[in-house]
Amino acid sequence: MTIRLKLSCCRMNTTSSPRRVRGPYRRSRATQEAILDAALAEFAQNGFRKGSMKTVAEKIGMSEAGMLHHFPSKNALLAAVLKRNDDLSGALDVESMGGRRVLEEFIARVGENATRPGVTQLYCVLSAEASDPDHPARDFFVERYRILRGVAREALADMRRSGELREGVTPESGSIAFVAMMDGVQLQWLIEKGEIDMQGEMLDYYRRNLLAEHLDVPAVAASEPTTHA
Repeated sequence: MTIRLKLSCCRMNTTSSPRRVRGPYRRSRATQEAILDAALAEFAQNGFRKGSMKTVAEKIGMSEAGMLHHFPSKNALLAAVLKRNDDLSGALDVESMGGRRVLEEFIARVGENATRPGVTQLYCVLSAEASDPDHPARDFFVERYRILRGVAREALADMRRSGELREGVTPESGSIAFVAMMDGVQLQWLIEKGEIDMQGEMLDYYRRNLLAEHLDVPAVAASEPTTHA
């Protein structure tokens, strides 16, 4: 079973792509990709609140008014950045990789997030703000958590079938706790200015709470604590 972290966009950007990419649309799409590249760099460096739409436009040599033709607001641009960032996460194939490897890949990606504190902060802040039903990123985060829990649940179910899941843990409860741990350790890492070893804490949680007692985690080097820029 292959599960991709590809999410439908937030309610502010719901236009579907045509089946065939023609000239004008191709140019428009290329412009949008350039905007998203610039916006990702800007939001990663300065966060959402300090990130400047004007700076994003200047990075690609266009006017702010011209950029607003593609993304009508800062929230809409942010929603598109979040969606594409999850698209770039790639596929996690439980059937071919095995559940244990899928969870360990999740943990490795948490460690990688130490290299991009701006994007990590963006996700933490926006996921909290999205608890408001009227928030523009609400639909994105509702679907994101549904998919993350689904991937983790399938991985844990596979581990149970292979005897790798700790006794007493169910895929349903384990998946909720695993995703909550991922978000929680990243939030604490942000608050503590990078003093927490996110990957190391996730590996320890995984070993103590999910992995069968007769097994151990592979020798994965924990990420070095990263301070904020």
